[in-house]
Amino acid sequence: MTDTPHRFADRTVVVTGAGSGIGRATAVRLHAEGATVVATDVVADRLADLAAALGGDRLRVVAGDVADAGTIDRVVAAADGRLDGLANVAGIMDGFLPAGEVDDDTWDRVIRVNLTAPLRLVRATLPLLLDGGGAVVNVASEAAFRGSAAGAAYTASKHGVVGLTKNIAFMYGPQGVRANVVAPGPVATNIGGQMRSGLAAERVGPVMQTAGLVVAQPESLAAAIVWLLSDESANVNGAVLPSDGGWSVV
Repeated sequence: MTDTPHRFADRTVVVTGAGSGIGRATAVRLHAEGATVVATDVVADRLADLAAALGGDRLRVVAGDVADAGTIDRVVAAADGRLDGLANVAGIMDGFLPAGEVDDDTWDRVIRVNLTAPLRLVRATLPLLLDGGGAVVNVASEAAFRGSAAGAAYTASKHGVVGLTKNIAFMYGPQGVRANVVAPGPVATNIGGQMRSGLAAERVGPVMQTAGLVVAQPESLAAAIVWLLSDESANVNGAVLPSDGGWSVV
């Protein structure tokens, strides 16, 4: 993917899950295109590696769990009164547990990280985004469109991300804040997709094996996210962009 130098010059963008995978690739690309990046991740060592790789004064790191209110407060403080974009990338899987097997702790944790945290981050950063106009990109999944890509908690959370994003787009679009979704298929990341259910292996396994799925690199997803954050997509609001190697047409 070719970077566009200076496309984000003098702009500040928050990226969650920035320590690895899609989040890291997004942070790296934004930084390469001139942005000041507020990067947050639950693993501090990953952020230290990112800082070592990028260097300079246009990276501000916030180690913490995006499901915790304190982390969100520190992210907003790190933006230092200026924010032009928010990429909600952080997410966790659910062991492919179906409704009859998912435990309360797994359900609550997945919903908190995948759905509640993006809502809280949008709510906390909206005053800054509204101040000068800005863009929100939420990362969903092919699980937002179907019931055969994950377990009950993950599937529900990603359907919720789409609904949340469309509501943000409708409510705040007239005030200059756009919100869109990128929906990946399989991506080479460390999110962890181990099946903890025999039923899931029986039902989901054959779908995965026969769909001819393409495993994308994180940089491919970062390209879509960064485009939706940029002025080049100024007329795009409330859209869901599959970046899944064609899984959505299977």
